[in-house]
Amino acid sequence: MSIDPTLLANLMCSRLCHDLLSPVGGMNNGIELLVDETDPDMREQCIDLLARGARRTATKLRYFRLAFGAAGGFDARLPITEIRELVDALAAEGRDVSVQWTLNVDSLPKAAVKVLLNFALFAIEALPRGGTVTLAVEDSGSAHEIAIRAEGPRIAFATEVGRALDGDMPMDELNAHTAPAELIRLVSAGCGGGVQHAKTEGALVLGAILPHTGQEHATGAGLHA
Repeated sequence: MSIDPTLLANLMCSRLCHDLLSPVGGMNNGIELLVDETDPDMREQCIDLLARGARRTATKLRYFRLAFGAAGGFDARLPITEIRELVDALAAEGRDVSVQWTLNVDSLPKAAVKVLLNFALFAIEALPRGGTVTLAVEDSGSAHEIAIRAEGPRIAFATEVGRALDGDMPMDELNAHTAPAELIRLVSAGCGGGVQHAKTEGALVLGAILPHTGQEHATGAGLHA
């Protein structure tokens, strides 16, 4: 399937704007209330609203900078501690989601970082009523293996997202919600790897095997897969 990189970039930008609209809107409301509010208690609540909105916006920007963008400077690999911090911070924002980690790596190439962060995003969003996200990352010597399991009382994972991960979503049917799944598929394919997913009544499982390629900077490879 031929992929239009411009369209995919547009959809990723739309997803970014959609996710930032809520915290930025909250900050805007807080400023409007603060301008005319004279009661000390109410002003304190407005300031708290602004602080929460600023924290959520900063968290999402840092997360999406690596998950969607080409961030990370000139280093081919990023420390796993930085990735773990981002996932833990995103899970803590507005959802009753706990995160558990099993790791045997100190760092990851950028392609693996993108797959891990976007998988983690799907896992966190799959738990609207809270739950547990378990992430495992291993270097087998020939490939990085990523496995994520989301468990909770309700699992929200759209069929269209699964189709995009499988490569069964026509380009003209992609939207801002499914574009990250297409990005995962393309990045994985660019490494010569692949992804898997499975949903049951109480769990969502996401997995990827990314063979070592030595082309750590080519996170955009495979746009014509």
